[in-house]
Amino acid sequence: MRVDNRLIHGQILEAWIPYLKISAIFVVDDEVASDFFRETVIRMAVPSGIKVHICSVSEFSKEYSFHRGNAAKSIVLFSNISDAWTAYGLGFRFDHLNIGNVYNEVCKICCTPAVLLSDSDISHINHLRDAGVKIELQRVPREKAIDLFEVVSKMQA
Repeated sequence: MRVDNRLIHGQILEAWIPYLKISAIFVVDDEVASDFFRETVIRMAVPSGIKVHICSVSEFSKEYSFHRGNAAKSIVLFSNISDAWTAYGLGFRFDHLNIGNVYNEVCKICCTPAVLLSDSDISHINHLRDAGVKIELQRVPREKAIDLFEVVSKMQA
């Protein structure tokens, strides 16, 4: 599970997919799911051989469930923290969330140059943490993952 406001881009295609040996990408975003042009552009950007599923948050939450194991490896991309929290609230349970890029015009905390959190974002990540979800900041696999709550705690102190 990854939050990245850019959805499909170079870091996903060149770093995460090969590193995780991904065979399917789920783009979970209401706007993209209802925009034929954006959906087409995303599908064109993904290499052949990798399945692309584009769903609204509610559709995704109803139709899919999270499993660890030997099944085909997938990456789920949300464009914002609110959608990840909404999917979780609608029944799509996960235990780990990677934060790559979050841009917010109403920035309360700047965790990294690529992660700007609003009050709403902070509230959603607190709810996810309380539910047992581990949340980490990590742009690419070769970087060390950083516990988001360590960063937020330092910023709020």
